Amino acid sequence: MGLFKKKDPIVEVEKALDHEVHEMEHDIQADVDAVMKKYDRESNTRIWEGAPKIALQVLMSAFSIYCILMTLFSKALPERRLSLFLGFIIIIGYLVYPARKGAARVNHVPWYDWLLMVLGAGSFFYFAINAFSIIQLATKLQPVHIIVGAIGIVVLIELCRRCVGLPILCVAGVLLVYTFVNLMGTNTLQMTFYQVIRTMFYTTNGIFGGPINVCAKFIVVFIIFGAFLERTGIANFFISLANAVAGAAPGGPAKVAVISSALCGMVSGSSVGNTVTTGSVTIPMMKKTGYKGEFAGAVEAAASTGGQIMPPIMGAAAFLMAEFTGEPYSQIAVRAILPAVLYFTGIYIAVHLEAKKLGLKGIPKDQLPKLGQLVKRIYLLFPLVLLVVLVSTNTYTMAYSAALAIVATIVVSLPDIILDGVHNSPSAGIGMQRSLGDLGAMIFNSLEGGAKGSITVAVACGVAGIISGCITVTGLASKLLSAIVSLSGGHMMIALVLTMLCCIVLGMGVPTTANYCIMAATCAPILMDPSIGVTKMAAHFFVFYFGIVADITPPVALAAYAGSAIAKADPMKTGINATKLAIAAFIVPYIFAVSPQMLFIDVGSSFEVVQICITALLGIFGVAAAFNGFLYCRINPLFRILLIAGGLGMLIPGAVTDIAGLVVVVGVVLAQRALAKKAAAA
Repeated sequence: MGLFKKKDPIVEVEKALDHEVHEMEHDIQADVDAVMKKYDRESNTRIWEGAPKIALQVLMSAFSIYCILMTLFSKALPERRLSLFLGFIIIIGYLVYPARKGAARVNHVPWYDWLLMVLGAGSFFYFAINAFSIIQLATKLQPVHIIVGAIGIVVLIELCRRCVGLPILCVAGVLLVYTFVNLMGTNTLQMTFYQVIRTMFYTTNGIFGGPINVCAKFIVVFIIFGAFLERTGIANFFISLANAVAGAAPGGPAKVAVISSALCGMVSGSSVGNTVTTGSVTIPMMKKTGYKGEFAGAVEAAASTGGQIMPPIMGAAAFLMAEFTGEPYSQIAVRAILPAVLYFTGIYIAVHLEAKKLGLKGIPKDQLPKLGQLVKRIYLLFPLVLLVVLVSTNTYTMAYSAALAIVATIVVSLPDIILDGVHNSPSAGIGMQRSLGDLGAMIFNSLEGGAKGSITVAVACGVAGIISGCITVTGLASKLLSAIVSLSGGHMMIALVLTMLCCIVLGMGVPTTANYCIMAATCAPILMDPSIGVTKMAAHFFVFYFGIVADITPPVALAAYAGSAIAKADPMKTGINATKLAIAAFIVPYIFAVSPQMLFIDVGSSFEVVQICITALLGIFGVAAAFNGFLYCRINPLFRILLIAGGLGMLIPGAVTDIAGLVVVVGVVLAQRALAKKAAAA
């Protein structure tokens, strides 16, 4: 009779629900993967399965370990160390990235990719083996050296096309053509080719210049650290924390998106990647609450992009800025606080006013995580805190501090791994065995993820070296400076606008860390010239900000377009909305370029610091309200103009501008409140 036992309807319903949830999760992940492949070049990878997949994972994990050890202990000749580094990047890069999007064949690498990989890696390894003798030859290189160098450059550029995209290649291509034309005036074609290859491949003015040196020395270790953080569940912790803090407020999901994306973006170092990963959760929540799709996508894109300017990590750019400027890391992090706070305050205010305008509610409190429970997992933040403390106190070098933070990440992951293993096993022995296996898998996957994340940045930094080399060998930097000074007529503001346009063009589609390397080498020196007069720190912050906002600035706004794809909204409208939300990122850099007091430079007293912070926050409130067009009720065009003027007045440090701006903003606020009461009474 047991064969004909009646099925329990409750059990059957639960099974059906579980199946439905699984299918929904699978569909969501499929959508996320599709968006990532479309807008994020790093996600367009080959399909590996079985033994070949394991072999590739082992290779990439070994590369990560190699990078950490080389960073910490290597005393090798820089040219040898860097050429070995790029040789390994070429190998794993061509194994990971196909020539075209949508390569669907499993475990397949076409013969021409094998050829490019062998020739390219061989070129860099050849230089590594013979580095000392080649350096001694100086300008007396042999034809074989030129052929090797040319192959190495071509293969690196092709890998850059695959994993970074065309914008940076267009810039590099134009500059290479300009370099050839420039040198052809005094040399034969053969000598010109010889000089270009030698400069770009065998000197520190090309591929092996500052960007790739910084990448191999610092960036890779921080990327590996970020990969470890991701696998400890810190991103989910940030999202839960944001939900607990702001989820119940009016328009709660959008405010959650602002907070969680700021925190996650700070660590991830990728505007597009963060938009897609956190946006897959926050954007549907925003749309369900009542926000329009183009607004929801814009909020996520603007917040995720802003994560790159969020101290203390700034997508690892804070550590790079310390290296480029020679300023202590602690000062960089402190100077970045107010501009970042203004940026996110502007977005938060806009989100709040939009919620009020639409009459939106928050998430019911019974559906939100409890803050008390999250506090118990606050230990997940320890690696970040440790890294910041070690670097800011100069206890260890940045690379060594990052390595210790990686160890700390492994340690803080142990409680969750052990508890999970014990709870899901029949005995303590089996549970411990399972926990050790999970720990090993976490370390293995983190090392693999770190290596994969390093490919794009390393290749972009290599091409950035070519850009820098072209500018150096042709004297283009001085010509560009002269052109900007001439066009600006000696006016700083015009020079800033022209530099901003250069930064946005150069920053299109480039990862954060490589982006800053390019800006620091090309655009920052222009602003620091005495004829323009921007301070060193302000110049570096200026170019960094506008390099970053390229991700949300139409017509090439990859983060905004990724957000629109998840929101199923119009890409251009999403990009325009993201630009409006991120208006602080377009205004604040001009202010601290003209008045570096906003970066706490040349500030006389603590009172002045407090004054600058309070008035700047009030100012960004006025600007954000004006661009949103709502404050108690809809704002007429005249009041919007007055709010912008008053807000800008308070953003500019100075007693006169602060008082004038405050009077205007307060006057408009009171007038809007009176109009709203009158409308309600009628």
